[in-house]
Amino acid sequence: MTIEELQSSLLSAPKNGYQTLTEQQRAEMNDYCNGYAEFISTCKMEREATAWTVAACEAHGFKPMVPGMELKPGDKVYHNNRDKSIIVAVIGEKSLAEGANICAAHVDSPRMDIKPNPLYEDTEIAYLKTHYYGGIKKYQWVTTPLALHGVIYRKDGTIVNVTIGEDPSDPILVVSDLLVHLSGDQMAKTASKVIEGEQLNVIVGTEPLVGEGSDLVKLNIMKMLNEKYGIIESDFLSAELNLVPAGPSRDVGLDRSLIGGYGHDDRVCAYAEIVPLLDMGIPTHTAVCILADKEEIGSVGISGMQSHFFEYFMGMLCDAQGVNLEHCFANSFCLSADVSNAFDPNFPETCDKRNNSKLNYGVAICKYTGSRGKGGCSDASAEAMGHVRTTLDNAGVAWQIATLGKVDQGGGGTVAAYMANRNIVTVDAGVPVLCMHAPMEIVSKYDCYMTMLACKAIYLA
Repeated sequence: MTIEELQSSLLSAPKNGYQTLTEQQRAEMNDYCNGYAEFISTCKMEREATAWTVAACEAHGFKPMVPGMELKPGDKVYHNNRDKSIIVAVIGEKSLAEGANICAAHVDSPRMDIKPNPLYEDTEIAYLKTHYYGGIKKYQWVTTPLALHGVIYRKDGTIVNVTIGEDPSDPILVVSDLLVHLSGDQMAKTASKVIEGEQLNVIVGTEPLVGEGSDLVKLNIMKMLNEKYGIIESDFLSAELNLVPAGPSRDVGLDRSLIGGYGHDDRVCAYAEIVPLLDMGIPTHTAVCILADKEEIGSVGISGMQSHFFEYFMGMLCDAQGVNLEHCFANSFCLSADVSNAFDPNFPETCDKRNNSKLNYGVAICKYTGSRGKGGCSDASAEAMGHVRTTLDNAGVAWQIATLGKVDQGGGGTVAAYMANRNIVTVDAGVPVLCMHAPMEIVSKYDCYMTMLACKAIYLA
């Protein structure tokens, strides 16, 4: 054999996806990404993503799953977990005793949460106090246009939805920063200390009510909120209000090959999971989509992946078929659909370039995450990796390998470990992201499209 033949047959030579993309695929990719851009612009909180998914499921014939429901192949069901997470399934031809094909993503993202007693006035400026949620670089969130999203459970028991800052006619909110002329001491601090957590207080107003008294700016803000939402100050105690970057996602680059927006981690994978399930026929194995909450803070709580809401839903499915839940789990496969870090040439020293995912090379398969000596990860077996590799190759899906930076550089995790702890074979895979956890993250349209095709292939395996 010639050198060229040996190289072609023995060595791996990945190509940029745009070099092999057909015109039909390009059209499908653009159509898919247009839908995703609208989704990511509209659904900035887990509640909004859950509500969007419920509406999409209802429009495609899915029914709420209830105990005792009879199920047959092709039936479409979902379980809305307290409006903060959701599981969706299409019943397959084979019994659940032979397992399910599962894709699991999360719909929460790093942000700033409003504290339970947040409203105060200082030097005639009214603020809301916040507590950041998930891993952020705090300095990135100052002087950034912010929108307020969430719900308030009022004293009378009614719930009101709040969205301020997304409509072009809305005001935005902002955290101030120190002017450069006076920032000598600030600039000498390390990046983690340039802005402290307790300085992430968002400005909400400066106009006082006309009259005598104290805290008249605060009172004016509370009066406005009462007039619009019917709330009083103590209602903040029973509210979930979150600050996120304001405005829609945008195409990035003169060639429009990238999407910039808030919350790609991990709603880019959540959208990739749910879309192929909506119009799915009867799969061989039951196909299950999980959109979980609280991943950014350890998957804890009643809506996180460590809770038993997954067992509750799968238990109802198994009961309908007279199947043991543990047998189902033992024969199931899960694609933990979470993002990876895309290689950034501006910071090459942080990554092992040979083993890092890149933009435009397809869905990134990650054998392990964790930190240091793979601590806290789900280290997929050779058989599990082989299953994904073969499935994607057979479906014509472009894929690449991913690791999370250089050894000892840092690390992170996904829901994979919690699925594997249930005795479910699990592999991580997802979309490579630049600027992960920043107010604006960047993804490739090609990688988004291939991740959706990967989820579809796993469901149909």
